[in-house]
Amino acid sequence: MDFLPIFLDIREQPCLVVGGGEVAARKCALLLRAGARVTIQAPALGRAFDADLAAARIAHRASSFHDEDAAGYALVIAATNDDAVNRAVAVAARARHIPVNVVDQPALCSFIMPSIVERAPLIVAVSSGGASPVLARLLRARLESLVPAGYGRLAELAAAFRDRVKARFKPAERRRFWERALQGPIAELVFSGRDEEARKALQETLGDTRLAFSGGEVSLVGAGPGDPDLLTFRALRLMQQADVVVYDRLVSQPVLNLVRLEAERIYAGKERAKHALPQEDINHLLVRLAREGKRVVRLKGGDPFIFGRGGEEIDTLAAEGIPFQVVPGITAAAGCASYAGIPLTHRDYAQSVVFVTGHMQDGTMNLNWRSLAQPRQTVVFYMGLVGIEVLCRELTAHGLPAATPAALIQQGTTPQQRVLTGTLESLPAIVRESGVKAPTLIIIGEVVRLRERLKWFEPAA
Repeated sequence: MDFLPIFLDIREQPCLVVGGGEVAARKCALLLRAGARVTIQAPALGRAFDADLAAARIAHRASSFHDEDAAGYALVIAATNDDAVNRAVAVAARARHIPVNVVDQPALCSFIMPSIVERAPLIVAVSSGGASPVLARLLRARLESLVPAGYGRLAELAAAFRDRVKARFKPAERRRFWERALQGPIAELVFSGRDEEARKALQETLGDTRLAFSGGEVSLVGAGPGDPDLLTFRALRLMQQADVVVYDRLVSQPVLNLVRLEAERIYAGKERAKHALPQEDINHLLVRLAREGKRVVRLKGGDPFIFGRGGEEIDTLAAEGIPFQVVPGITAAAGCASYAGIPLTHRDYAQSVVFVTGHMQDGTMNLNWRSLAQPRQTVVFYMGLVGIEVLCRELTAHGLPAATPAALIQQGTTPQQRVLTGTLESLPAIVRESGVKAPTLIIIGEVVRLRERLKWFEPAA
């Protein structure tokens, strides 16, 4: 370990920044956020300092740096574009045993500035020891996606109860209490903005002689159309906390790989005429698992409320008194269309978009074809592969020209994505000859004409 990671309290402490440019302004802003009293030393200051000067948040010493100028400060930062000046600042500070940082010159530093993820009062610092600041920033960006904004409020809640918890529990029991409180329903209340409810729940839990965190909960989570980068922050967090994950066939393997390794996985996939678990059994399975005290994630491809039968599942949960939440996902229509380069609406081509399920019943599609066969409208068919000939024929019969552009997207947003384009007249034959298989999405409308111009995602062959 090249550097000792520490957090320095500089509230109301005098700090010096040498330099008047953009980099110095950024360092100044960081010190101000930490509560320091900041002096900027430079012959002239850039415009980035104007607001702080106007608000009297900083002092300006309009002169070049001299050795004695470092005296009396708790911390010094050199941020000029002159190597000689930066070196002089470092020497002067070190001679007085003052912590000093020279921007982008770790050899001159007694401390370095990490990349930070701030969720005040929670702070995560990442450093490469000066070897690769860009890599540290990239890692920080990854952490930003994993640490919800609500973690700061959760830390404040924990701080408010810290003494009471400490007084009640021995160290080992205290740790178990906080592990449960900071990952379970109380934390979820904070993350969803219900801070006062979380405070009351924590107070009630602390006063419960049984200390029962026994109740489970169910989270209906949209897994998106396949690309794991399209998961929401909340979805990923819940997947990492789950005791059990009940997942569908449309959840891609890369998404499933992000589930907590220790979590139990239950496959409830559905294919045409072949269900691993009937819907009613899935509903009751979620209830049973929650009553066993488990944190259950019901992971669904796309969005739970768009042809995902999520409403049926939470209806059962509500009737049984099981706590639940719903985490939206990017639905297949939005994700697959975007990756195929087909905007679902466009001022010149379509002013409305309709999502339709293509499930066939007794060999027919019971749809309002007249309302679907409207000009300047995009129609998106989910699960329409088997009935593609019917839907193309019916749309034509009810008024859409046979030359209306049409596209079929297979395994959209994934490296296996295929896009077949044609017209209402030609697409069924193109699909028959291609051998495509579900999952697929079908888009009908003039917007399909834009694909060749707007496509950007081309999976490797």
